[in-house]
Amino acid sequence: MKTEFLGKTLSGLFTIPSGIVTCSAPIIQRVFDSMPEVGVVTTKSIGPEPRLGYREPVLTQYAPGCLLNAVGLTNPGAERSAELMSRLSIPADRFLLMSIFGGSIEEFVEVARIMAPHGDGLELNLSCPHARGYGMAMGQDPELVQRIVSAVKAVVTIPVIPKLTPNVPNIGEIAIAAVAGGADAICAINTVGPESYSSHGHSVLSNGEGGKSGKGVLPIALQCIREIRANVDCPIIACGGISSAENVRAFQNAGASVIGIGSALIGMSSDEIAQYFNVLRDDLAGESENAEALVRYDIDMSFEPVTLVENKQITDDISVLSFDRKVNVCSGEFIFLWIPGLGEKPFSALTDDPFSLVVVNLGVFTEALINLEPGTEAYVRGPHGTPVKPPDGGKIIAVAGGTGLAAVYQIARDFGDADIFVGARTAQRLYFLDECAAISNLHIATDDGSRGYHGVVTDLLSESLKAMSGAELDRLVFYNCGPEPMVHAAEEVERKYCGASQIYSAIDYLTKCGVGICGACDAPDGRRLCVDGPFLSAFTNGN
Repeated sequence: MKTEFLGKTLSGLFTIPSGIVTCSAPIIQRVFDSMPEVGVVTTKSIGPEPRLGYREPVLTQYAPGCLLNAVGLTNPGAERSAELMSRLSIPADRFLLMSIFGGSIEEFVEVARIMAPHGDGLELNLSCPHARGYGMAMGQDPELVQRIVSAVKAVVTIPVIPKLTPNVPNIGEIAIAAVAGGADAICAINTVGPESYSSHGHSVLSNGEGGKSGKGVLPIALQCIREIRANVDCPIIACGGISSAENVRAFQNAGASVIGIGSALIGMSSDEIAQYFNVLRDDLAGESENAEALVRYDIDMSFEPVTLVENKQITDDISVLSFDRKVNVCSGEFIFLWIPGLGEKPFSALTDDPFSLVVVNLGVFTEALINLEPGTEAYVRGPHGTPVKPPDGGKIIAVAGGTGLAAVYQIARDFGDADIFVGARTAQRLYFLDECAAISNLHIATDDGSRGYHGVVTDLLSESLKAMSGAELDRLVFYNCGPEPMVHAAEEVERKYCGASQIYSAIDYLTKCGVGICGACDAPDGRRLCVDGPFLSAFTNGN
């Protein structure tokens, strides 16, 4: 399904809009390598300086297929982004559209100069509704839009594509101004709003308000594309609630050249997204309508209340929190714990009935958790992630450090025939050992030798594997969880004795949305832990 766009013949007519899924260089490269239907790959918006964005929650779902987000233009800044984009291998039949933003004309120009050498086009974010002083604040003024486009066009040689906001009385007027400034194409729409959404009497998004996307904005997006086409004659990238072949045809009939699909990808793994675009391509080539059935309208981001029953302090910076009810979580899945006004973070459930979790003090949120008093009400959502499925007849080797024990304990408990290897700096930092010993063969290592093996847990693992026969090694399946250096060290040991297909690892990468949209939890190979894992097979890393 080749398509012509701004001088390039592309492998497909789709894009994934800025800020959804393709939010890091590894994910972008994975899309280039595995999804030919996505002819235009759009980056997350890039600004002049690094921005941390808003605290979680940054995404919520107010109805099936309908989202609100307020991420806060999180990005590493233009200089670092240019370095990351320069490493990409862009196929000849793809178009890398780099989204940029600024708080002034001068900032737009600065970012454009830095980014232009590393892609095929620049998308100007003139439409984000929730970052004060950026985006929509500039994109509602036709004169300012024209000046920004003109200034950027004057300093770059690649196409410039402003992304317009629907939050204006006459989007056609803005489109005219953009084209007058020299726009090569137009992208529309960005999210609608901002609006708010509450759960249990509390505003969910940490920012209070966010932009609305998904099925609820489709009629607005379609009308905006019609108005833009009625006023200007240039290519249009259309996005806003599109999920089916019928939707795509409606936007093409309204004048769109490239079709953006974003919110419809919620909850899909990387392989499922590739399959979805493949099916959608086939739908458009024929008379079928099969892609819509692949959209995850069953994703549940709602919260349920839990009450803290016990806060058991292990050390000054480690606590085990126990709550008053069961959570329905399978081995390998995780949940989010939300405290309104403070934020939310993902956790593996140490136990599911009653629900308990392990907290290590790593920042503001976890410090607050460690100091929670019994009787405090919090909220959980989930489960998220993909349950693990050890092979029949396999023997589980679970290797854990820090809070990683919570992620592997339930695997050992639920599937049996397991050895658990636990490592810590000192004996004082160990926890839940009696429970582990009751359901597995427990192996303990401490860096200082205060309990068990004197040394790191991966050395203890190596000694155990060295003593096994070939038949015993063939039965093993490894589940590693903990800090990144420990997990990499465990994998290195395991590969000496076993195949990559026997190894699964979960690393404590940053996880924000939990449903695959924000791209924050990307692994180096472009998989996203929240939907492709959290336990990722070492075999699919190219081994």
